[in-house]
Amino acid sequence: MIDWDRVAELRSEIGAEGFAEVLELFLDEVENVVMNLGRKPGKLGDELHFLKGSAWNLGFRAFGAICQEGERRCNAGHAEEIDIAAVLDCYARSKAQFMTRVDEFLDAA
Repeated sequence: MIDWDRVAELRSEIGAEGFAEVLELFLDEVENVVMNLGRKPGKLGDELHFLKGSAWNLGFRAFGAICQEGERRCNAGHAEEIDIAAVLDCYARSKAQFMTRVDEFLDAA
């Protein structure tokens, strides 16, 4: 569900302080989009595209994949096929798993 190698790579690239900032932005911006997902007609594809990129940047592999599939369906004109509840559930499960280990990356020297 979480690509811990990607998390470690990002932490290594930007350092502890940068990682903490990215995490804060991720949680703020992604949660805002997630909480309103699908409420703006015609914007679902854009929302899923944003979520996909954000997810993969921070190692949320499964969440990024479900967003990619939803974006693909939107681009093909099948937005009605997207199970928004499944997207939200995947985010919640991914976030819960991520939070169990995030301190390792915030505290690492």
